[in-house]
Amino acid sequence: MTLNLRGSAAILKNELTRFFRTAFGSIVSPVLTTSLYFIVFGAAIGGRIQEIDGVSYGAFIVPGLLMLTLLSESTSNASFGIYMPKFTGAIYELLSAPVGVAETLIGFVGAAALKSLIIAAIILVTALFFVDYTIAHPLFALGYVVLVAAAFSLFGFVLGLWADGFERLQIVPMLILTPLTFLGGTFYSIDMLAEPWRTVAQLNPIFYLINGLRWTFTGTSDVPIGVAFGMTLAFVVICIAIIAYIFRTGWRLRE
Repeated sequence: MTLNLRGSAAILKNELTRFFRTAFGSIVSPVLTTSLYFIVFGAAIGGRIQEIDGVSYGAFIVPGLLMLTLLSESTSNASFGIYMPKFTGAIYELLSAPVGVAETLIGFVGAAALKSLIIAAIILVTALFFVDYTIAHPLFALGYVVLVAAAFSLFGFVLGLWADGFERLQIVPMLILTPLTFLGGTFYSIDMLAEPWRTVAQLNPIFYLINGLRWTFTGTSDVPIGVAFGMTLAFVVICIAIIAYIFRTGWRLRE
């Protein structure tokens, strides 16, 4: 069975066109947010914490802020991208077209991941205006960022299929994903926590993703890179299995 790459390309082009129509707002918001994080946390905390694991505090929080952007942008882009066809009824045209699950994922998830990667690159450039940082393992960093973007674009795709209203698109990112990211070591090392909070922090899956990315930047991490990489791959597999089940059964698609 061959892939209908023309169908995937059509979906990808349509999603990227929508992104570039609102590119100014899509780019300005994360840039301003990142700048505020560096100004507030750099001034309030950076003045008291000079280094963490031999890395300046400003450079230490760069991977965490990048992960925060990746997770939020990938999830929101993919969830909104698939929800709108459901909302307008265009999903039925997609289901009746000669486009399978793989082609649909390549189009929607690929576009969402690409959009979040563009914004992530802008965030890294923005960070250079506030802090001097280096990337210890550039190739690993690139691969890991792409993997995380794909993983949470898949998660956003599942969220968009599940949601039956615009308010539900915001429930998981606002009430679950963002708090877990802040509590996952974005602005601190787990070694700075006392028990039992150190153990509690290790139950947060986002903690492993942030530390995996931090290792690629600084060469140090609170957990082995293999654990973080394995958990991210497992998350990708779980999301793909859920999507395959939804398309096979029609749950939330034909209601």
